[in-house]
Amino acid sequence: MGDYVLFIFESQAESVWHTEETWPAILGRRTSSLRPWMTALIVAAVVLVLAIIVGLLVHFLAFDQKFYYYQTSFQIPSIEYNPDFSVEHSKMKRDLKQKVNNEVDKIFRRSSLNHHYIKSHVVDLRSSNDGLKTDVLLKFQFASNNADTIKRQADNILHQKLKSNESFLKIDTSLPYLKDMNEIQAEHILNSCCGRGREFPSMERIADGYPAKKADWPWQASLQMDGIHFCGASLISEEWLLTAAHCFDIYKNPKLWMASFGTTLSPPLMRRKIQSIIIHENYAAHKHDDDIAVVKLSTPVLFSNDVGRVCLPDATFEVLPRSPVFVTGWGALKANGPFPNTLRQVEVEIISNDICNQVNVYGGAVSSGMICAGFLMGKLDACEGDSGGPLVVKDLKDTWYLIGIVSWGDNCGQKNKPGVYTNVVYYRNWITSKTGL
Repeated sequence: MGDYVLFIFESQAESVWHTEETWPAILGRRTSSLRPWMTALIVAAVVLVLAIIVGLLVHFLAFDQKFYYYQTSFQIPSIEYNPDFSVEHSKMKRDLKQKVNNEVDKIFRRSSLNHHYIKSHVVDLRSSNDGLKTDVLLKFQFASNNADTIKRQADNILHQKLKSNESFLKIDTSLPYLKDMNEIQAEHILNSCCGRGREFPSMERIADGYPAKKADWPWQASLQMDGIHFCGASLISEEWLLTAAHCFDIYKNPKLWMASFGTTLSPPLMRRKIQSIIIHENYAAHKHDDDIAVVKLSTPVLFSNDVGRVCLPDATFEVLPRSPVFVTGWGALKANGPFPNTLRQVEVEIISNDICNQVNVYGGAVSSGMICAGFLMGKLDACEGDSGGPLVVKDLKDTWYLIGIVSWGDNCGQKNKPGVYTNVVYYRNWITSKTGL
């Protein structure tokens, strides 16, 4: 399923100029003023000293600053716990988390720590005897020599604001108020929400695809044997990948496989061994139906800005024909072509199964467990090596959902032969039965 290379040529113009000044000698005249060359030397020395001072100030004020993370807990006595708070994408949970974040933002944006405060993140919502409790992660940035001072100030600001009746949040006295958290664990929590990825779909004209930018598709994984890429996969939790069953037609032993993360195959950003491979019970290598498998990692990944999970749609999720979607992978740039080292992406559109099943297309071979995506004119498509990779769509809230798994097609980018993908919504309950997700 072919990809397209976007070449960007940059030119740099270099201008070199010289200024020469000639100071004529003045003979027969006595003067108490400094010679011109001495004046120039003094001026240069002063400028150099000032530049060093400014550089040091910039370094200590900007480059010496570090991120600091604190976890705290609030009571929300005015709200009772609701089971919907445990449903990841429920409107009630999303709205309350946003309300809490907005309240914490308001407190610190109007305080003396405005320039140091970065963001807040609601970790969870849990039941309490006094109503509802929420754990919140706070992120700040400041110079390391101010750490104790800033922490005390943040603590005092929260105590002062929440003791008043101005806020619906109250202090949770059952826990240490501001608890330090290390950066790796904090960033894992901050990036644990699913579907964070490319913010703005490309408006460029594309042919067969183009290279993906770092962190655009943080759920993309490569399934490899002996360091060689075979299939794509999608990270759906910190320990589960979703991919195509046909990737394991020949090699089913999980010990032979390795999962690689990051935009490039070499060097990889992160690698994980495979613990188990679960293939759909009804899958058979001689047909295309039930082409789905889940893969469990031996060690969970740590989420970051570059590695994250894609959202799974619920069983009622619907994507209409002609909706723009993206497919990504390290597959061949054309049939029997070379595999790229950098992840590539291509924007295609959903094609209805009715059209895909027309005689001149796939003649009835596309079942309800499959989705067609691409263009009947051809050219834009996935290709060999992209198998198992994600087909994703973004909702109105800029959250990316996994709706398809690269499964099969007739050649790559051929007219009337769009890509056919395993329908994730169709197999949503099967995924839950194997992973609990």
